[in-house]
Amino acid sequence: MLTHPTLEQLHALGLHGMAKGFKELDGNPEARALDHSAWLALLLEHETTWRRQKRYEARARAARLRQSACIEDVDYRAARGLDRALFRKLATCEWIRMRRNLIIAGPCGLVT
Repeated sequence: MLTHPTLEQLHALGLHGMAKGFKELDGNPEARALDHSAWLALLLEHETTWRRQKRYEARARAARLRQSACIEDVDYRAARGLDRALFRKLATCEWIRMRRNLIIAGPCGLVT
C-alpha cells in the first residue's frame, strides 16, 4: 500500500490525528500483525485523542489563566485543611459526569 497518498488524503479530510497514528503504526513492525479492525480502531483512537487535545488547548488559550497549575503540584503539607482523598476524587471529575454540584467557599484571591 502506498502511504504517501493515504497520508495526503487523511490530511485533506482534516483527519490529522489519524494521519499521525497512521505514520506511527506504519513504522511499527508489531502493528503489521494486527487485523484491519484493530488498525482502524487504533487510528480512530488517535483521531479522538488528537481532537480532545486540540479542544483542550483552545480552551486553555481562551481562558487566559494567569498561573499554570496542575493537581500534581498541590502541596498538602501547607496548613489549608485539604483532604487529599477528597481532592483527588474531585480531580477525577466524576462529580461532573454524575451532574452533581460543587461549591468552593473561602476567601478570593489567595495565592500561596
